[in-house]
Amino acid sequence: MSYNLLKGKRGLIFGALNEQSIAWRVAERAAEEGAEIVLSNSPVAVRMGAINTLSERINAPVIAADVTDVEDIERLVDGCLEHFGGGFDFVLHSVGMSPNIRKQIPYTALNYDYMSKTLDVSALSFHKILQVLHAKDALRDWASVVALTYLAAERAVVGYSDMAEAKAMLQSIARSFGAIYGRERHVRINTVSQSPTMTTAGSGIEGMQRMYDYADGVAPLGNASADDCANYIVTLFSDLTRKVTMQNLYHDGGFAMTAFSLESL
Repeated sequence: MSYNLLKGKRGLIFGALNEQSIAWRVAERAAEEGAEIVLSNSPVAVRMGAINTLSERINAPVIAADVTDVEDIERLVDGCLEHFGGGFDFVLHSVGMSPNIRKQIPYTALNYDYMSKTLDVSALSFHKILQVLHAKDALRDWASVVALTYLAAERAVVGYSDMAEAKAMLQSIARSFGAIYGRERHVRINTVSQSPTMTTAGSGIEGMQRMYDYADGVAPLGNASADDCANYIVTLFSDLTRKVTMQNLYHDGGFAMTAFSLESL
């Protein structure tokens, strides 16, 4: 069901890879709510994923960009400004990658070159995107920026490895940039702490199925799905949440606030 929450709005969505991706679901829901969208992912992900299928489905151009490369981000933002004919209203950062996790290197023996890559892709990219958007004055007044995070930024989660540090940095960037961008252009910047979700990236975490099942048993409402997350993010893009900024918003069925449940015992 569409409520026209994003009618007349335009936005940029990073990270749609396939139908499992939260970014993919967000793009679909945003389009259903009336938004005009540009999709972006890394050149490799564009080649290997199914993003062109999504592009055709919602009539959204794809502009490949390496989010660790400022010049690439500048070209992307210029492309968005040209496509939209001016500034835009929302951005989703759904980007994360850890070579240490991919190579199953234990947290106690991290490869620091890999860790630097984790931080660059998963957290510093958020600052780079915001810095380019700010420098080019690409976001209109009351625009909304959302980045996906996870509870491991605040609590120890076995198997989440150096992605925990990346998510902690991501949340800090949202607060720091949000304080500046909010004063200057009323731009809102928030992070959404999502339930364990069986995306392509999430499935690569060791013990993910057990983590998913445990969280589902503890959370009073059960895990939030990718579709649930898309619905929530659409509200954050909309004008209904104009005064919400610099927050880490839990979207996890109540897991973060629950000590234990009978099911978990």
